[in-house]
Amino acid sequence: MSLRFLVKRPRKYARFLLPVCILLLIILGVMALFFCAHKLVVYLTAEQEMEIPEDTVTIRVFLHETGQVVEMGLEEYVVGVVAAEMPASFSLEALKAQAVAARTYAVKRLFVPDSRVKESHQEADISTDHTINQAWISTAEMKRRWGKWNFAANREKIVQAVEATRGKVLVYRGQIVDPAYHASCGGKGTENSGDVWKIDVPYLKRVACTGHQDRHQAETHFFSLQKLDSLLGTSLNTLPASKLTTGGKGALSIKAKSDSGRIREVALGGKTFSGAELRTKLALPSTRFSWQIKDGGVLFQTNGYGHGVGMCQYGANDLAQQGKTYEEILQHYYSGVEIARIKTGKGK
Repeated sequence: MSLRFLVKRPRKYARFLLPVCILLLIILGVMALFFCAHKLVVYLTAEQEMEIPEDTVTIRVFLHETGQVVEMGLEEYVVGVVAAEMPASFSLEALKAQAVAARTYAVKRLFVPDSRVKESHQEADISTDHTINQAWISTAEMKRRWGKWNFAANREKIVQAVEATRGKVLVYRGQIVDPAYHASCGGKGTENSGDVWKIDVPYLKRVACTGHQDRHQAETHFFSLQKLDSLLGTSLNTLPASKLTTGGKGALSIKAKSDSGRIREVALGGKTFSGAELRTKLALPSTRFSWQIKDGGVLFQTNGYGHGVGMCQYGANDLAQQGKTYEEILQHYYSGVEIARIKTGKGK
C-alpha cells in the first residue's frame, strides 16, 4: 500500500495506521530486551559456536571472605574454581571435566535470566561461598595451600585443563544446564535430583559409578543425645534406653531410602526429617549413612561426600585413569547432554 493511496483516503485508513505502528514498536522492543538479556550468547548445539569478543566475557565475583566484589575474565575465574573444587593431583581428563562443569555453571549465571543467586551480593554475578555457588581461590591462596614447591606445577596443570576446554559448556536440548557435582558418591552410584531437591531434572539422573574407594569411606561421627536434641529440637535424652533402637518401631528409624541407598526420610525422637535436612543439621558428609546407639549417644557412619547428584569427582578421576576422555566422563554423569562451545576469540 503506497503513501499516495493513504493520502487519498486519510479518514478510511488512518485509524488503522496507529495500532499497526504501536504493534511493530512492541515487537521490536521485546526483541531488543531478549537480545540484551542474553548478551549475545545463544544456546548452542554441539556443532555450533558463536564469536564473543574476549574482553566482554567477564564475571563479577563476590569474595565472601573479604566482602569484596572483583571482576575477572571467565577463564581466569574457571582456573580458580578448578583449583578450589578438585585436587590438582587428579588426572588431566578429570580436571578438564571439572573445568567444563565449572564454566557451564558460571555461564548459566551470567547469561540466563533468573539463574543468579543474589543472597550474597546484589552487584555480583556469583559468590565464592560454596554453600551458595561454587568454591574459588586466588593465586595467593593456591600458593598457600600447595606450597612454593608444588604451586607452579599444579597451577600449570589446571591452566592446561582450562585452556584445553576453553569456551566449552554443557547443554541439554539446546539449553545451558545446571551442572551439579559433588566430591564422592560413595562408590555405589549417583543420586536422582528429585530424591534430593524434589525437582526431577532430566540430565541429573542416577548413574552407576566406579566403585572407587577414597578418604570419605566409612567416616564416623558421634553425637551425644544432648547434642542431637540441641541440633534437632528432639527429646532423645529423656527416652528410656529400650526406646533407642534402630528398628522400625524405635525412636530412631529409617522411613525411606532412595534407589541408590541414600536416606530419604528418617524418624528421630518423634520428628521426621528428610535425609538432606538431617545431613545439613548434623553437618554429615553424606546422606549415605547408618547409625548405632553407643556410649550414651549415636554413632553415625557415612560413605561419600556431598549431595550425590551429578558428577562424582572421585569417580571422574577413576574414569580418567581408565582412559576415558573428559567428554565421555561428562556424558556419563549428565544424561543426554551435549558439549557446546562459546568461542571467545582464543583457542580452537
